[in-house]
Amino acid sequence: MIPVHDRNPTRRTPWVTYLLLGLNLVFFLLSPAVESTGVGGTNVAELCQQEAFYDRWAAIPRELTTNDQLDRVPTGEVGVNRAGQPGCVVASPDYEKIPFLSVLFSMFLHGGWLHLLGNMLFLYVFGNNVEDRLGHIRFTLFYLFCGYVAGYGFALAQPDSTQTLIGASGAIAGVLGSYLVLYPRARVWSLVPFLFFIPLPLPAWVVLGLWFVLQYIYSAGVAVSGGANVAYLAHVIGFVVGFLLSLPLRGRRPPPAYYQYRYPPPRMRY
Repeated sequence: MIPVHDRNPTRRTPWVTYLLLGLNLVFFLLSPAVESTGVGGTNVAELCQQEAFYDRWAAIPRELTTNDQLDRVPTGEVGVNRAGQPGCVVASPDYEKIPFLSVLFSMFLHGGWLHLLGNMLFLYVFGNNVEDRLGHIRFTLFYLFCGYVAGYGFALAQPDSTQTLIGASGAIAGVLGSYLVLYPRARVWSLVPFLFFIPLPLPAWVVLGLWFVLQYIYSAGVAVSGGANVAYLAHVIGFVVGFLLSLPLRGRRPPPAYYQYRYPPPRMRY
């Protein structure tokens, strides 16, 4: 299911959500990934540049668990091996990388337009209400915390992996977990695949519950997804963290102005 809109008005402008949407777009447009989305595909030189860029800025599990950068990284240049095949040249890094900060940078890096737009769609649909409930500052801290726990949690599960982790999905999964706690009965218009996509208003607990179940199944290896190189475990961790952090807010009611906006008094009809 693809969520496109929810029936859940807010009482204040979600400035942080809008800022996150804008920053993710800007950083993507400035990254080498935007150059490889053309019709002609990606050549070896572009792939090597991307590898060097992501190894420089993105999170790498081995670096996170050891708190030390890799000894050998791609330089961005193209070389030829003994068999005459082109490949990326690797060498000792000529920069100092801080693994802890790489998790933050990874939250604003994406591998392609589909990766970016998919994440931003979920943030746009569900982020505004969570920000409305938490407030701008707490939402910012909440978003970053979920992203960090998801990144380090995945690294602890695969401590020897040298694959780069990119994308905001760990942090956004935390937003989804929070939304499920705070607004489980909110109606979410979603495109449901049945022969073709059918728009249906479904409860949030159905949409987000099924999403979480699928992420868990894929992360556990029970089923194989068509999405290669997707860190499903990071999604699961981020979702659980956001869910648990929002439980104390479940029994609290928003300010009276919130209800006045959601449920206005009846008006005379002419």
